[in-house]
Amino acid sequence: MNNKIAKWLRKNFGRIIRSIAFYPALIAVGFLIVSVIMLQLDFSETGKQIKSTYKWISLKDAGTARSILSTIVGGIISLTVFSFSMVMILLNQAASQMSNRMLEGMINNRFQQVVLGIYIGSIVYALSLLSSIRDIDSGIYVPALSIYLLLLFTVVDIFIFIYFLHYVTDSVKYETIINRVHKKTLHSLNRINSQKEASLFIFPDTEMNAITMTTSNYFQGFNETELAQFAYKHDGVIQFLYPPGIYLLKGIPLLNFYSNKKLSDEEISELLVPIDFYTGQPIEENPYYGFHQLAEVAIKALSPGINDPETAVLSINALADLFSYKLHHYVKTCHEDDLGTTRVQSVEWGFEKLFVECYYPVWNYGKNDHYIQKAMERMIEQLKQHDAKGDYKGLFNILLNDVKKHSEESNV
Repeated sequence: MNNKIAKWLRKNFGRIIRSIAFYPALIAVGFLIVSVIMLQLDFSETGKQIKSTYKWISLKDAGTARSILSTIVGGIISLTVFSFSMVMILLNQAASQMSNRMLEGMINNRFQQVVLGIYIGSIVYALSLLSSIRDIDSGIYVPALSIYLLLLFTVVDIFIFIYFLHYVTDSVKYETIINRVHKKTLHSLNRINSQKEASLFIFPDTEMNAITMTTSNYFQGFNETELAQFAYKHDGVIQFLYPPGIYLLKGIPLLNFYSNKKLSDEEISELLVPIDFYTGQPIEENPYYGFHQLAEVAIKALSPGINDPETAVLSINALADLFSYKLHHYVKTCHEDDLGTTRVQSVEWGFEKLFVECYYPVWNYGKNDHYIQKAMERMIEQLKQHDAKGDYKGLFNILLNDVKKHSEESNV
Protein backbone atom coordinates (compact mmCIF):
# COMPACT_ATOMS: atom_id res chain seq x y z
CA MET A 1 0.00 0.00 0.00
CA ASN A 2 2.86 2.38 0.85
CA ASN A 3 4.42 1.70 -2.56
CA LYS A 4 1.14 2.52 -4.28
CA ILE A 5 0.84 5.77 -2.35
CA ALA A 6 4.44 6.62 -3.27
CA LYS A 7 3.66 5.89 -6.91
CA TRP A 8 0.58 8.11 -6.83
CA LEU A 9 2.63 10.93 -5.31
CA ARG A 10 5.41 10.42 -7.87
CA LYS A 11 2.96 10.57 -10.76
CA ASN A 12 0.89 13.48 -9.51
CA PHE A 13 3.36 15.61 -7.54
CA GLY A 14 4.79 17.12 -10.72
CA ARG A 15 1.31 17.77 -12.09
CA ILE A 16 0.25 19.46 -8.85
CA ILE A 17 3.36 21.63 -8.75
CA ARG A 18 2.97 22.61 -12.42
CA SER A 19 -0.78 23.22 -12.07
CA ILE A 20 -1.86 26.76 -12.83
CA ALA A 21 -3.70 26.85 -9.49
CA PHE A 22 -0.84 25.67 -7.22
CA TYR A 23 1.13 28.88 -6.68
CA PRO A 24 -1.95 31.14 -6.73
CA ALA A 25 -3.45 28.99 -3.98
CA LEU A 26 -0.28 29.18 -1.87
CA ILE A 27 0.03 32.94 -2.34
CA ALA A 28 -3.66 33.49 -1.55
CA VAL A 29 -3.26 31.52 1.69
CA GLY A 30 -0.23 33.67 2.48
CA PHE A 31 -2.26 36.84 2.02
CA LEU A 32 -5.01 35.42 4.23
CA ILE A 33 -2.47 34.75 6.97
CA VAL A 34 -1.13 38.31 6.61
CA SER A 35 -4.68 39.65 6.96
CA VAL A 36 -5.19 37.70 10.18
CA ILE A 37 -1.89 38.99 11.57
CA MET A 38 -2.70 42.59 10.59
CA LEU A 39 -6.15 42.38 12.14
CA GLN A 40 -4.61 41.10 15.36
CA LEU A 41 -2.22 44.06 15.26
CA ASP A 42 -5.06 46.50 14.51
CA PHE A 43 -7.14 45.34 17.44
CA SER A 44 -4.21 44.97 19.85
CA GLU A 45 -3.13 47.60 22.35
CA THR A 46 -0.08 48.31 20.20
CA GLY A 47 -2.26 48.96 17.17
CA LYS A 48 -4.59 51.20 19.11
CA GLN A 49 -1.61 53.15 20.41
CA ILE A 50 -0.21 53.58 16.88
CA LYS A 51 -3.55 54.88 15.57
CA SER A 52 -3.98 57.17 18.56
CA THR A 53 -0.49 58.60 18.09
CA TYR A 54 -0.69 59.04 14.31
CA LYS A 55 -4.13 60.45 13.65
CA TRP A 56 -3.63 60.46 9.84
CA ILE A 57 -3.75 56.65 9.68
CA SER A 58 -6.93 56.37 11.71
CA LEU A 59 -10.22 55.64 9.95
CA LYS A 60 -13.24 56.30 12.17
CA ASP A 61 -15.94 55.96 9.55
CA ALA A 62 -16.89 52.34 8.88
CA GLY A 63 -18.78 53.33 5.72
CA THR A 64 -15.68 54.99 4.26
CA ALA A 65 -13.60 51.90 5.05
CA ARG A 66 -16.16 49.64 3.35
CA SER A 67 -16.22 51.90 0.29
CA ILE A 68 -12.42 51.76 0.00
CA LEU A 69 -12.37 47.97 0.29
CA SER A 70 -15.28 47.45 -2.13
CA THR A 71 -13.67 49.72 -4.72
CA ILE A 72 -10.33 47.93 -4.44
CA VAL A 73 -11.91 44.47 -4.70
CA GLY A 74 -13.87 45.43 -7.81
CA GLY A 75 -10.84 47.05 -9.40
CA ILE A 76 -8.51 44.10 -8.81
CA ILE A 77 -11.11 41.65 -10.08
CA SER A 78 -11.38 43.68 -13.30
CA LEU A 79 -7.58 43.79 -13.52
CA THR A 80 -7.40 40.01 -13.11
CA VAL A 81 -10.06 39.29 -15.72
CA PHE A 82 -8.49 41.64 -18.26
CA SER A 83 -4.96 40.31 -17.69
CA PHE A 84 -5.79 36.66 -18.14
CA SER A 85 -8.30 37.17 -20.92
CA MET A 86 -5.42 38.70 -22.84
CA VAL A 87 -3.22 35.73 -21.92
CA MET A 88 -5.79 33.25 -23.23
CA ILE A 89 -6.13 35.14 -26.52
CA LEU A 90 -2.36 35.20 -27.05
CA LEU A 91 -2.02 31.53 -26.06
CA ASN A 92 -4.73 30.55 -28.52
CA GLN A 93 -2.91 32.44 -31.27
CA ALA A 94 0.43 30.83 -30.40
CA ALA A 95 -1.10 27.33 -30.23
CA SER A 96 -2.76 27.71 -33.63
CA GLN A 97 0.48 28.81 -35.29
CA MET A 98 3.02 26.70 -33.40
CA SER A 99 1.87 23.58 -31.54
CA ASN A 100 -0.73 22.58 -28.97
CA ARG A 101 2.07 20.80 -27.11
CA MET A 102 3.46 24.24 -26.28
CA LEU A 103 0.33 25.23 -24.37
CA GLU A 104 1.14 23.33 -21.19
CA GLY A 105 4.50 24.99 -20.74
CA MET A 106 3.07 28.43 -21.52
CA ILE A 107 0.06 28.10 -19.22
CA ASN A 108 2.26 26.79 -16.41
CA ASN A 109 4.59 29.78 -16.67
CA ARG A 110 5.72 30.52 -13.12
CA PHE A 111 5.60 34.31 -13.40
CA GLN A 112 2.02 34.27 -14.69
CA GLN A 113 1.02 32.05 -11.78
CA VAL A 114 2.68 34.39 -9.28
CA VAL A 115 0.91 37.42 -10.76
CA LEU A 116 -2.42 35.60 -10.62
CA GLY A 117 -1.68 34.64 -7.02
CA ILE A 118 -0.92 38.25 -6.05
CA TYR A 119 -4.17 39.44 -7.61
CA ILE A 120 -6.22 36.73 -5.90
CA GLY A 121 -4.32 37.22 -2.65
CA SER A 122 -5.10 40.96 -2.68
CA ILE A 123 -8.79 40.15 -3.18
CA VAL A 124 -8.77 37.60 -0.35
CA TYR A 125 -6.99 40.12 1.89
CA ALA A 126 -9.55 42.83 1.10
CA LEU A 127 -12.54 40.54 1.67
CA SER A 128 -11.07 39.43 5.00
CA LEU A 129 -10.84 43.06 6.08
CA LEU A 130 -14.32 43.82 4.78
CA SER A 131 -15.81 41.15 7.03
CA SER A 132 -14.02 42.53 10.11
CA ILE A 133 -15.37 46.11 10.08
CA ARG A 134 -17.80 46.91 12.87
CA ASP A 135 -20.20 49.88 13.13
CA ILE A 136 -19.24 51.42 16.48
CA ASP A 137 -19.05 54.95 17.82
CA SER A 138 -15.26 54.95 18.06
CA GLY A 139 -13.35 54.12 14.89
CA ILE A 140 -10.58 52.48 16.88
CA TYR A 141 -11.82 49.05 15.79
CA VAL A 142 -11.88 49.87 12.12
CA PRO A 143 -8.75 48.05 10.80
CA ALA A 144 -7.07 51.22 9.56
CA LEU A 145 -3.53 49.78 9.57
CA SER A 146 -4.68 46.80 7.53
CA ILE A 147 -6.54 49.02 5.07
CA TYR A 148 -3.52 51.26 4.50
CA LEU A 149 -1.42 48.15 3.86
CA LEU A 150 -4.04 47.08 1.31
CA LEU A 151 -3.66 50.44 -0.42
CA LEU A 152 0.05 49.70 -0.72
CA PHE A 153 -0.76 46.24 -2.16
CA THR A 154 -3.07 47.88 -4.70
CA VAL A 155 -0.37 50.26 -5.92
CA VAL A 156 2.00 47.31 -6.26
CA ASP A 157 -0.69 45.40 -8.21
CA ILE A 158 -0.98 48.27 -10.67
CA PHE A 159 2.76 48.33 -11.33
CA ILE A 160 2.77 44.53 -11.66
CA PHE A 161 -0.04 44.85 -14.20
CA ILE A 162 2.00 47.31 -16.27
CA TYR A 163 5.00 44.98 -16.29
CA PHE A 164 2.72 41.98 -16.92
CA LEU A 165 1.49 43.54 -20.17
CA HIS A 166 5.07 43.83 -21.38
CA TYR A 167 5.98 40.33 -20.16
CA VAL A 168 3.04 38.59 -21.80
CA THR A 169 3.50 40.24 -25.19
CA ASP A 170 7.19 39.32 -25.09
CA SER A 171 6.64 35.76 -23.84
CA VAL A 172 4.44 34.75 -26.79
CA LYS A 173 7.07 35.68 -29.33
CA TYR A 174 8.16 32.59 -31.22
CA GLU A 175 11.83 33.01 -30.35
CA THR A 176 10.94 33.29 -26.66
CA ILE A 177 8.81 30.15 -26.70
CA ILE A 178 11.43 28.16 -28.63
CA ASN A 179 14.16 29.37 -26.30
CA ARG A 180 12.09 28.35 -23.27
CA VAL A 181 11.57 24.81 -24.61
CA HIS A 182 15.25 24.62 -25.53
CA LYS A 183 16.41 25.63 -22.03
CA LYS A 184 13.94 23.32 -20.33
CA THR A 185 15.05 20.40 -22.52
CA LEU A 186 18.73 21.13 -21.92
CA HIS A 187 18.13 21.28 -18.17
CA SER A 188 16.35 17.92 -18.31
CA LEU A 189 19.22 16.45 -20.36
CA ASN A 190 21.67 17.69 -17.74
CA ARG A 191 19.66 15.87 -15.09
CA ILE A 192 19.73 12.44 -16.75
CA ASN A 193 22.97 12.57 -18.76
CA SER A 194 25.57 11.74 -16.14
CA GLN A 195 28.15 9.73 -18.09
CA LYS A 196 30.83 10.43 -20.67
CA GLU A 197 30.66 6.91 -22.08
CA ALA A 198 27.75 4.62 -22.95
CA SER A 199 26.88 1.94 -20.38
CA LEU A 200 27.71 -1.69 -21.21
CA PHE A 201 25.13 -4.27 -20.18
CA ILE A 202 26.08 -7.94 -19.81
CA PHE A 203 23.09 -10.29 -20.06
CA PRO A 204 22.89 -12.65 -17.07
CA ASP A 205 23.01 -16.41 -17.62
CA THR A 206 19.59 -17.10 -16.10
CA GLU A 207 16.00 -17.71 -17.15
CA MET A 208 14.16 -14.84 -18.82
CA ASN A 209 10.57 -13.87 -17.99
CA ALA A 210 8.80 -11.41 -20.29
CA ILE A 211 6.54 -8.95 -18.44
CA THR A 212 3.81 -7.53 -20.67
CA MET A 213 1.68 -4.38 -20.50
CA THR A 214 -1.52 -4.85 -18.50
CA THR A 215 -3.20 -1.92 -20.28
CA SER A 216 -2.43 0.39 -23.18
CA ASN A 217 -0.69 3.56 -22.05
CA TYR A 218 2.42 5.75 -22.31
CA PHE A 219 5.51 4.38 -20.58
CA GLN A 220 6.96 7.43 -18.79
CA GLY A 221 9.77 6.05 -16.66
CA PHE A 222 10.38 4.29 -13.36
CA ASN A 223 11.68 4.68 -9.82
CA GLU A 224 15.26 3.44 -10.02
CA THR A 225 15.69 2.74 -6.31
CA GLU A 226 12.49 0.75 -5.85
CA LEU A 227 13.09 -1.37 -8.95
CA ALA A 228 16.68 -2.12 -7.90
CA GLN A 229 15.42 -3.19 -4.47
CA PHE A 230 12.81 -5.47 -6.08
CA ALA A 231 15.42 -7.06 -8.35
CA TYR A 232 17.79 -7.56 -5.39
CA LYS A 233 15.00 -9.09 -3.32
CA HIS A 234 14.26 -11.64 -6.06
CA ASP A 235 17.91 -12.06 -7.14
CA GLY A 236 17.21 -10.93 -10.69
CA VAL A 237 17.95 -8.30 -13.31
CA ILE A 238 15.37 -6.10 -15.06
CA GLN A 239 15.86 -5.15 -18.71
CA PHE A 240 13.50 -2.60 -20.25
CA LEU A 241 12.73 -3.01 -23.94
CA TYR A 242 11.61 0.52 -24.81
CA PRO A 243 12.71 4.06 -23.92
CA PRO A 244 10.41 6.34 -21.90
CA GLY A 245 7.81 8.22 -23.92
CA ILE A 246 6.70 5.23 -26.02
CA TYR A 247 3.00 4.34 -26.29
CA LEU A 248 2.62 0.61 -25.68
CA LEU A 249 -0.42 -1.54 -26.34
CA LYS A 250 -1.86 -4.00 -23.88
CA GLY A 251 -0.06 -7.34 -24.10
CA ILE A 252 3.14 -5.90 -25.61
CA PRO A 253 6.32 -6.97 -23.71
CA LEU A 254 7.54 -4.09 -21.56
CA LEU A 255 10.58 -5.67 -19.93
CA ASN A 256 12.47 -8.89 -19.38
CA PHE A 257 13.14 -10.16 -15.88
CA TYR A 258 16.21 -12.40 -15.68
CA SER A 259 16.06 -14.76 -12.72
CA ASN A 260 16.04 -18.46 -11.95
CA LYS A 261 12.81 -17.85 -10.07
CA LYS A 262 9.53 -17.40 -11.95
CA LEU A 263 7.50 -14.48 -10.67
CA SER A 264 3.95 -14.99 -9.42
CA ASP A 265 1.09 -12.74 -10.48
CA GLU A 266 1.30 -10.91 -7.17
CA GLU A 267 5.04 -10.33 -7.60
CA ILE A 268 4.51 -9.07 -11.16
CA SER A 269 1.98 -6.56 -9.81
CA GLU A 270 4.56 -5.50 -7.22
CA LEU A 271 7.17 -5.13 -9.99
CA LEU A 272 4.91 -2.80 -11.99
CA VAL A 273 4.21 -0.45 -9.07
CA PRO A 274 7.46 1.61 -9.44
CA ILE A 275 6.88 1.98 -13.21
CA ASP A 276 4.94 5.03 -14.37
CA PHE A 277 2.25 5.00 -17.06
CA TYR A 278 0.28 8.15 -17.87
CA THR A 279 -0.49 10.54 -20.70
CA GLY A 280 1.21 13.87 -21.28
CA GLN A 281 4.58 15.17 -22.43
CA PRO A 282 6.40 16.57 -19.39
CA ILE A 283 9.79 17.76 -20.61
CA GLU A 284 10.95 17.88 -16.97
CA GLU A 285 10.61 14.09 -16.80
CA ASN A 286 11.59 13.20 -20.37
CA PRO A 287 13.81 15.61 -22.35
CA TYR A 288 13.10 13.85 -25.62
CA TYR A 289 9.63 15.37 -25.62
CA GLY A 290 11.43 18.68 -26.01
CA PHE A 291 13.23 17.43 -29.14
CA HIS A 292 9.95 16.39 -30.73
CA GLN A 293 8.18 19.61 -29.75
CA LEU A 294 10.86 21.72 -31.41
CA ALA A 295 10.63 19.58 -34.55
CA GLU A 296 6.85 19.96 -34.53
CA VAL A 297 7.15 23.74 -34.27
CA ALA A 298 9.45 23.77 -37.30
CA ILE A 299 7.08 21.58 -39.32
CA LYS A 300 4.06 23.72 -38.36
CA ALA A 301 5.94 26.88 -39.34
CA LEU A 302 6.66 25.40 -42.79
CA SER A 303 3.04 24.48 -43.45
CA PRO A 304 1.38 26.38 -46.35
CA GLY A 305 -1.09 28.07 -44.01
CA ILE A 306 1.65 29.69 -41.92
CA ASN A 307 4.74 29.72 -44.19
CA ASP A 308 7.19 31.10 -41.62
CA PRO A 309 10.62 29.59 -42.45
CA GLU A 310 12.49 31.84 -40.03
CA THR A 311 10.63 30.28 -37.10
CA ALA A 312 11.57 26.87 -38.47
CA VAL A 313 15.21 28.01 -38.60
CA LEU A 314 15.03 28.98 -34.91
CA SER A 315 13.83 25.45 -34.08
CA ILE A 316 16.53 23.88 -36.26
CA ASN A 317 19.22 25.88 -34.44
CA ALA A 318 17.80 24.96 -31.02
CA LEU A 319 17.76 21.29 -32.00
CA ALA A 320 21.37 21.54 -33.21
CA ASP A 321 22.49 22.74 -29.78
CA LEU A 322 20.65 19.88 -28.07
CA PHE A 323 22.14 17.30 -30.43
CA SER A 324 25.58 18.82 -29.91
CA TYR A 325 25.17 18.25 -26.17
CA LYS A 326 23.93 14.71 -26.72
CA LEU A 327 27.00 13.87 -28.82
CA HIS A 328 29.21 13.98 -25.74
CA HIS A 329 26.88 12.92 -22.91
CA TYR A 330 25.23 9.60 -22.24
CA VAL A 331 22.30 8.54 -20.12
CA LYS A 332 23.05 6.11 -17.31
CA THR A 333 21.29 2.94 -18.43
CA CYS A 334 22.78 0.48 -15.93
CA HIS A 335 21.34 1.02 -12.46
CA GLU A 336 22.91 -0.73 -9.47
CA ASP A 337 21.70 -1.80 -6.05
CA ASP A 338 23.36 -0.77 -2.79
CA LEU A 339 26.07 -3.42 -3.31
CA GLY A 340 27.02 -2.12 -6.76
CA THR A 341 25.43 -4.97 -8.73
CA THR A 342 23.57 -3.98 -11.90
CA ARG A 343 19.88 -4.66 -11.32
CA VAL A 344 18.06 -2.51 -13.90
CA GLN A 345 18.93 -1.94 -17.56
CA SER A 346 16.99 0.90 -19.19
CA VAL A 347 16.82 2.02 -22.82
CA GLU A 348 17.52 5.54 -24.05
CA TRP A 349 16.68 7.30 -27.27
CA GLY A 350 19.71 6.71 -29.48
CA PHE A 351 21.32 9.70 -31.18
CA GLU A 352 20.74 8.39 -34.71
CA LYS A 353 17.11 7.43 -34.10
CA LEU A 354 16.32 10.79 -32.50
CA PHE A 355 18.17 12.71 -35.23
CA VAL A 356 16.22 10.96 -37.99
CA GLU A 357 12.87 11.43 -36.21
CA CYS A 358 13.44 15.16 -35.64
CA TYR A 359 15.37 16.46 -38.64
CA TYR A 360 14.17 14.39 -41.57
CA PRO A 361 10.49 15.42 -41.28
CA VAL A 362 11.58 19.08 -41.07
CA TRP A 363 13.81 18.64 -44.11
CA ASN A 364 11.07 16.89 -46.09
CA TYR A 365 8.73 19.82 -45.45
CA GLY A 366 11.25 22.56 -46.16
CA LYS A 367 13.77 21.11 -48.62
CA ASN A 368 12.71 23.57 -51.34
CA ASP A 369 13.08 26.63 -49.11
CA HIS A 370 16.37 28.53 -49.35
CA TYR A 371 16.31 29.48 -45.64
CA ILE A 372 15.92 25.85 -44.60
CA GLN A 373 18.62 24.65 -47.00
CA LYS A 374 21.19 27.07 -45.59
CA ALA A 375 20.18 26.44 -41.97
CA MET A 376 20.41 22.68 -42.44
CA GLU A 377 23.79 22.92 -44.13
CA ARG A 378 25.26 25.11 -41.39
CA MET A 379 23.78 22.89 -38.69
CA ILE A 380 25.17 19.63 -40.11
CA GLU A 381 28.61 21.10 -40.77
CA GLN A 382 28.88 22.25 -37.16
CA LEU A 383 27.61 18.94 -35.77
CA LYS A 384 30.23 17.14 -37.86
CA GLN A 385 32.90 19.27 -36.21
CA HIS A 386 31.57 18.34 -32.77
CA ASP A 387 31.56 14.66 -33.71
CA ALA A 388 35.31 14.33 -33.16
CA LYS A 389 35.21 10.52 -33.12
CA GLY A 390 33.27 10.36 -36.38
CA ASP A 391 30.62 8.06 -34.88
CA TYR A 392 27.87 9.65 -36.95
CA LYS A 393 29.84 10.79 -39.98
CA GLY A 394 27.78 8.63 -42.32
CA LEU A 395 24.48 9.88 -40.86
CA PHE A 396 25.51 13.51 -41.27
CA ASN A 397 26.90 13.03 -44.78
CA ILE A 398 23.69 11.45 -46.09
CA LEU A 399 21.58 14.43 -45.07
CA LEU A 400 24.28 16.95 -45.99
CA ASN A 401 24.59 15.55 -49.52
CA ASP A 402 20.82 15.74 -49.94
CA VAL A 403 20.83 19.34 -48.70
CA LYS A 404 23.60 20.38 -51.08
CA LYS A 405 21.90 18.62 -53.99
CA HIS A 406 18.62 20.51 -53.46
CA SER A 407 20.50 23.76 -52.92
CA GLU A 408 22.30 23.38 -56.24
CA GLU A 409 19.07 22.51 -58.03
CA SER A 410 17.37 25.60 -56.54
CA ASN A 411 20.15 27.84 -57.82
CA VAL A 412 20.01 26.49 -61.36
